[in-house]
Amino acid sequence: MGKLTVGALRTVLVVMLAGTVFVQAGMVWALVTGSDPEDGALPLTPLRVITILGMVSVQVAVVCVWRLVSMVRRGTVFSHAAFRYVDIVIGAIVAAALVWFAVTALNAPGQRDDPGVTLIMGGVGVAVLGVALIVLVLRMLLAQAVARDVEAAQMQAELDEVI
Repeated sequence: MGKLTVGALRTVLVVMLAGTVFVQAGMVWALVTGSDPEDGALPLTPLRVITILGMVSVQVAVVCVWRLVSMVRRGTVFSHAAFRYVDIVIGAIVAAALVWFAVTALNAPGQRDDPGVTLIMGGVGVAVLGVALIVLVLRMLLAQAVARDVEAAQMQAELDEVI
């Protein structure tokens, strides 16, 4: 992975982390001060709590991706240590999907006249779960690469003994 690619990815990750912290701070401020009274159209307090939790799942994924990029730069990504971070990313994506389904459930009663919105929101949640499945497939590819790397190291050691 080139330095430009790593730099660009890390810039995106920092922006994402800063953005999620900003959103969380806004939600916590609104919860603590009560500066935005609910008008009854939507249950805002549960939505704010759900938003805070959703941002936590994004932050966890961002930190794990940062660690994986660091491992790529050091050349240690093809090791068993990488699985921990990939597993956490998968869990964070699933958590984000569950948070999205909670938002969909809270929003559904207000969409009785237009249930298509609820169906679209549910579809977005399923798509997020699809991303988790894609990352799971990538994890399986990582497992195969680690196995091949270990096998190649063993073969090299055997070859060194023969020579």
